[in-house]
Amino acid sequence: MNNLQLNKEGKLHHFITIEGLSKEILTEILDTAESFLGISEQPVKKVPLLRGKTIVNLFFENSTRTRTTFELAASRLSADVLSINIATSATSKGESLLDTIRNLEAMHVDMFVVRHAISGAGHFIAQNTAPHISVINAGDGQHAHPTQAMLDMFTIRQYKHDFKPLKVAIIGDILHSRVARSQIQALNTLGVKEIRVVAPKTLLPSHVEQLGVKVFNTMEEGLDDLDVIIMVRLQKERMTSALLPSEQEYFKCFGLTEERLKLAKPDAIVMHPGPINRGVEIASSIADGPQSVILQQVSNGIAVRMAIMTLTLQNKGDSV
Repeated sequence: MNNLQLNKEGKLHHFITIEGLSKEILTEILDTAESFLGISEQPVKKVPLLRGKTIVNLFFENSTRTRTTFELAASRLSADVLSINIATSATSKGESLLDTIRNLEAMHVDMFVVRHAISGAGHFIAQNTAPHISVINAGDGQHAHPTQAMLDMFTIRQYKHDFKPLKVAIIGDILHSRVARSQIQALNTLGVKEIRVVAPKTLLPSHVEQLGVKVFNTMEEGLDDLDVIIMVRLQKERMTSALLPSEQEYFKCFGLTEERLKLAKPDAIVMHPGPINRGVEIASSIADGPQSVILQQVSNGIAVRMAIMTLTLQNKGDSV
């Protein structure tokens, strides 16, 4: 996978997963995103870096937030953007995924941004697309969501500056969350002091400790002395069986409340990749409170996706 993502010079050509990427590459993404932050404040919110490039959003799963931030990011880089409505496209009439890719390639596009319910879809497209086309994974099954993880890393660096001393907890449905997997990989690569996962046993992958995390099954233990709290959504649409008694019971045991937040450090930040289930994962008073950086994550998503698009499309060259 790592070789597939890099060109012969060791630079990003695709962005499918964080796994296997170096700290230097992740830092380059963060530094590049930093340079794009001010564009949103300008009267004309555009730079000409990708003028003449065509970016196709292939979203086989619904996601208003991710799709619109990718569209905005491409537009601000002056690229031409084509968003395919998969529900009404030829794939719903029996055309295969490869047929769709081949037809779009014939239109001389430069990038596919792919979101798919099947794990490995982005990898499959990257393997089978023309060498000059870059592929960005916007979420595949329960496997990975690398751009979300990178905007989360950017937000953490924005508020905490240095990753090394941080204690970070990811709380919620770790079992079904592609975001949590990508976050763990990024946090490990960037060298945080400690990563915790906090969840009921039914919502933890087997052998989760092998990912380089400490496991806690109560909020009281897991929140102690934290710098960063990342809440992840209950993936109700991905649950195949009754893994929880009820949403109310989940909030009672694992919801982030004002009382529980006091167990963390006074300057701890609260994050959530969204969409938020208020009163299930997190109390509204916390989501809207002074320690929440949730809306900042959304704003940062545009700059980070601009950075990833720019780096992959400017690093032209055959993959290894």
